[in-house]
Amino acid sequence: MAYQSINPATGELNKSFPNHSDADVKSALAAAHTLYKSDWSKGPRQPRLDLLLRFANLVEERSEELARVLVKDMGKRISEARFEVQVTADIARYYGENGDRFLAPQQLKTPKGKTWVEYHPVGVLVAVEPWNFPFYQLIRVAAPAIAVGNPVLAKHASNVPLSAVAFEELMTAAGAPRGAWTNLFASGDQIAALIADDRVQGVTLTGSEKAGSIVAAQAAKYLKKSVLELGGADALIVLDDADLDLAVSEAERGRLYVAGQACNAMKRFIVHKNVANKFLDKLTTAFAATRVGDPMDETVGMGPLSSHGARDDIAGQVERAVKAGATLHYGGKIIDGPGAFYMPTILTNVARDNPAYFEEFFGPVAQVHVVQDDDEAVELANDSHFGLSGAVFTSDVARGTALAARIETGSVWINARSQTAPELPFGGVKRSGYGRELSEFGIREFANMKMVAVSNG
Repeated sequence: MAYQSINPATGELNKSFPNHSDADVKSALAAAHTLYKSDWSKGPRQPRLDLLLRFANLVEERSEELARVLVKDMGKRISEARFEVQVTADIARYYGENGDRFLAPQQLKTPKGKTWVEYHPVGVLVAVEPWNFPFYQLIRVAAPAIAVGNPVLAKHASNVPLSAVAFEELMTAAGAPRGAWTNLFASGDQIAALIADDRVQGVTLTGSEKAGSIVAAQAAKYLKKSVLELGGADALIVLDDADLDLAVSEAERGRLYVAGQACNAMKRFIVHKNVANKFLDKLTTAFAATRVGDPMDETVGMGPLSSHGARDDIAGQVERAVKAGATLHYGGKIIDGPGAFYMPTILTNVARDNPAYFEEFFGPVAQVHVVQDDDEAVELANDSHFGLSGAVFTSDVARGTALAARIETGSVWINARSQTAPELPFGGVKRSGYGRELSEFGIREFANMKMVAVSNG
């Protein structure tokens, strides 16, 4: 695969990078494993936590420069890019400040003697990461791994190499030793070989179902632990007592954020029949009012998709859905010009026998479904291969909480769209993957939870 950064707003090539050779990959693995065997990994934790704090400070100092890298690499609006840069610093700082507490020994009660669990690194990890949040996806792996002491070999998406290089440079500038975090412009075969190597002890991937199944199979073959965060077709349920203006605002922002290219974006809007027409009218107005254009323009509401290929894929997906019986309520057109722009789009009447019913739309396309009651809303929300996150809008929090308990996802938000924060665990069920990232739960995914017991004799 070619590692090329192409500006999605203009179609212009930013820069190309050569792939790393097999010798480069072997050298990187050797350096990472040597570091794992050293005091950096197995010694006191505080130096690693201090590294994360320095990294956070550097990210904030260079925030505007880094935000512009994201805009050039994948077309993110400048305001969205600034947010991603800040949350990247926040996650690094969160683990730098809390890692020692999260990894502190935990006492166990047992008649067998004085017993506790302590946390240790497991070894070198391989990370395969996507393009839609080029810094955020990396720090979700890097911060907990460094806190624990696991070196990481990271293969980023081939279309965001500027971000991959910038992230590695920041780690080095923050004082990371050779092997702690290594960016690899690697092929699929090279990643498969790394997973097979005895020195690698875990693999994490965020991406598509197809990529996840390939990596999970390779990891299972060699008995390596894996954590997967895959796709989503998240449901946003609007009950008949909901604040419609709030629901529409969150629906519009959640669906069009980063041009709809987020795994946890709200993609299926499930609306009670009593408010369905009003919701659809308001949502249509909001979509129509969204300015699409230059991601560096502060007044633009949506930028381009990540590539012309991604734009053409979503256009084809909409076309197939309509041919299968869905109604194109709004949008559904490629926007002329050199950039990868597509209109915000709304589909209705997507029947269960329409392939679009079960597909993930990784672009600015919303499905609106009408239901009769709460039970039907839950049934439709759960009638999905995915289970990443969801949302319920209602003025009755108890009613919303009761529905949240029945929704088969890794998280549910009441009166808000799905969001992220360092302290909140992130991950899903079903084909959305397994394991968790972020929070105190994420830091233990690749830690050796070692039980130590002092016998009573």
